[in-house]
Amino acid sequence: MHLVDITMFYAAEGGGVSTYLNAKARWLARRSRIGHTIVSSNVHGGGRAPALAEIPAMRVPGIHGYRVPRSVAAPARILCALQPDLVEVGDAGHCAWAALRTKRALGIPAVAFYHSDLPRLMANRFGELAMDASRHYLARLYRQFDMVLAPSRLMVQQLSAMGIAGAVHQPLGIDVEVFRPQRRIDTLRQHLHLPADTRLLVYAGRFTVEKKLDVLIEAVRKLGRPYHLVLVGGGAVLPRFPQISHIPFKRDQRVLARLLASCDLMVHPGDCETFGLIALEAMACGLPVVATGGGVAELVDEHTGLLVRPNSADSLAEGIAAMFARDLAVLGANARRKAQEQYDWNLIMPQLLNRYGGLLAKAQRAEFDADRVCAAD
Repeated sequence: MHLVDITMFYAAEGGGVSTYLNAKARWLARRSRIGHTIVSSNVHGGGRAPALAEIPAMRVPGIHGYRVPRSVAAPARILCALQPDLVEVGDAGHCAWAALRTKRALGIPAVAFYHSDLPRLMANRFGELAMDASRHYLARLYRQFDMVLAPSRLMVQQLSAMGIAGAVHQPLGIDVEVFRPQRRIDTLRQHLHLPADTRLLVYAGRFTVEKKLDVLIEAVRKLGRPYHLVLVGGGAVLPRFPQISHIPFKRDQRVLARLLASCDLMVHPGDCETFGLIALEAMACGLPVVATGGGVAELVDEHTGLLVRPNSADSLAEGIAAMFARDLAVLGANARRKAQEQYDWNLIMPQLLNRYGGLLAKAQRAEFDADRVCAAD
């Protein structure tokens, strides 16, 4: 069997979609005979996946460096040439329409994974009319797929409200051997030239408007010393002051895990996440999480962290301070246990393959029934 993933959101600079696809590729390569290819406009001839195909694309301002396919026809030709048994698409643009063309041409199942909250992003940037238009667009697009996956229950509800019935909750996962408390090093404060009693907060990811980093930075400013924020990633230029350390994006997951495990608390100020993979990776490293909403809210509970009011530096600062009044070691152990018992890729990938298997079996039954009707005629 040959599975093909296609998306414009696969890139060397990381991100949740890239992490998911790389994890899928590694898992399949080690544990199955299923062929797997990633097709993207951001491959650039390299990557960690065992098989990659590049779509002709162009740069478009405002989408964080991702390259957009020049047409629907080119990715559709690439997909058809690969002869997949099932195709999964990770964005709602040209790649999605190419996947539908391939579905019709080859008679195969097509799956859409709703990785980005497009209506929310459109509302934040262009207003209510753009949000409504994007909802109508997604409803028209996703109704043509055999299955729509969403990483959180919140996103399933949003899709249902758009008129996309039957979306399936499919969480993402993590490599619990890479992200683990044992990655912690005790010299991070020394490396950052900070006192031994510094309370280290960490955020990792893209520096974009949707992440609400301005709220987090203001919260840290209000808290003052001994709180210190470690920002891991890149993107927009952020304010700099003594309570913040900027560390560039880390492609090596073990290096990222070492940074996470060496801090005290993960803080995720954004409330637009469809899942919040970085929060889960921090939990697997033994860190409690302070979050504000979105899909991250489904990962965090009273035993693993704290949820605070979104878009409020005061609320975020109060929540951070409250966490240090609790037993961080116990909370961190709870967070690790939850990540390990519920979100290990060795649990998540079989769930996903079972969903694929159901679609493939349904397609085979339909083909058999069609052949039987033709024979009867």
